[in-house]
Amino acid sequence: MKRFLFIVMAAAMGLVWSPSRACTNFIITRGASTDGSILVTYAADSHQLYGELYQNRAAKYKAGTMMPVYEWDTGKYLGDIPQVSQTYSTLSNMNEHSLIITETTYGGRAELHNPEGLIDYGSLIYITLQRAKTAREAINTIVELANTYGYYSEGESFSIADQEEAWIMELIGKGPGNKGIVWVARRIPDGYIAAHANQARITTFPLNDPENCMYAPDVISFAREKGYFSGKDEEFSFCDAYAPLDFSAMRACEARVWAFFRTFADDMDKYVDYAMGHNANNRMPLWVKPSKKISPKQVFDAMRDHYEGTPMDMTTDLGAGGHALPYRWRPMSWKVDEKTYVNERATATQQTGFWMVGQARPEKTGILWFGVDDAATSCLTPIYCNSTEVAECLAEDNGSMLEYTPTSAFWLFNRVTNFAYMRYDMISADIRKVIDFWENSMLEAVELTDRTASGFSQAKQKKYYTLFSVNTANEMFENWSRLDKYLLIKYVDGNVKSENYDVLKYVIGEGGDATHFVDNGNGKQIPDKIQFPGYNEKWKRAVAADNGKILEQK
Repeated sequence: MKRFLFIVMAAAMGLVWSPSRACTNFIITRGASTDGSILVTYAADSHQLYGELYQNRAAKYKAGTMMPVYEWDTGKYLGDIPQVSQTYSTLSNMNEHSLIITETTYGGRAELHNPEGLIDYGSLIYITLQRAKTAREAINTIVELANTYGYYSEGESFSIADQEEAWIMELIGKGPGNKGIVWVARRIPDGYIAAHANQARITTFPLNDPENCMYAPDVISFAREKGYFSGKDEEFSFCDAYAPLDFSAMRACEARVWAFFRTFADDMDKYVDYAMGHNANNRMPLWVKPSKKISPKQVFDAMRDHYEGTPMDMTTDLGAGGHALPYRWRPMSWKVDEKTYVNERATATQQTGFWMVGQARPEKTGILWFGVDDAATSCLTPIYCNSTEVAECLAEDNGSMLEYTPTSAFWLFNRVTNFAYMRYDMISADIRKVIDFWENSMLEAVELTDRTASGFSQAKQKKYYTLFSVNTANEMFENWSRLDKYLLIKYVDGNVKSENYDVLKYVIGEGGDATHFVDNGNGKQIPDKIQFPGYNEKWKRAVAADNGKILEQK
């Protein structure tokens, strides 16, 4: 998803932020996961994107059929291209064969954008998912589409994975009048993890290892022609040629990769100066080996990071307000006395449209773990990738960014999350209890569903998986509706009502009525033992320093 422009001066370094974008991808190979699956995460972050579950059903087409192409970001019609005779079914960024394709936009050199192209980066993803079964097929399909019909977008990094292997592919156009792309794709070694977050990450690459590295024949020669590179072929670095590092590339983009690596791999703090934009020479590797194998739940939670425990921790400075809010509203820069300062861009962010974790499982049907809105305060629900129906709460055309609908999960989760932003330290803790209970329960439910359906015919299995996926999404929606009511009752007007039971009793258990909260015992449902927690110590001291002469009680 395209990141939004913010050009600011980094006061301490005298450097200029370049255009920055959104979206984050983490990739876990089979040998790095606890269950032998390949996992790929994606947060589609945009202030304009509505969170819904895209579905394309498998179909057959007559020769000569054309398909229209619309730019994913804007809905702009780009043109028609020939349709293939057979397409595969897709759900979000995963297809029925467990192929996963996700992206982050890095932009790169602006002069390489071709406004005459017919295929934007979103169309590359969703058309390819309908036409390819494996990661290698997907790479070839992306190249064929872009070179045949012209590439319309800026530089992109793609995560491409199937049941056996995972790849990072980076590409960029060749500018007006040249519809092709230059690109390189590298297979991530089994047992390792990788990531990208709006900055090209492939540097040098093997020139004679087609099993693990593929690239455009002119990827180096084109860079020479454009004056981007003049060294030996073996010294060629894709990202240095087509997307040179700057301060924002490190601080707003590579820092998210660093936070992910730091969570699972040893000795990553040695790259903190790189992540903070202070030392471009201390570049992180393209992939790292985790100290322990990583579970799906740990992957889910990695998408909820706000740099906690690092120098960029967004919960600890005064900007977090009186309740440790790990968000800063846009724009991403601000000035005081002619000095410019920046806000952090963490993995979890308020403007997420949808987010997902694709789980490609060898010898099993893949799972699309799907959610909407801010990953830190929303949950993922499991959807088998060969499901034929989508729950109404996640379905396309159920509302939009300009049209509220009470049956939409996107609007429900946004309402809960935006309420949490008011008193984040307290409200998010209640939400997180429900998130963890739900996701852990669903991981167990998937195992049970797998066992139950293992002896079914393929047709019966698909129906069973579809029913499970729709029913669990509906159950998630009902839980969040109860959570919405619970939070309003508990935290209305800045008060905190005392409870007889835990939040899970109200949301998922048998609670949900007035007996959940403590009353005064007179039978009139009047609350008792109301708490007034106020603000944190840093906030109180800041207010006292700012306006103590007026507020001091004497």
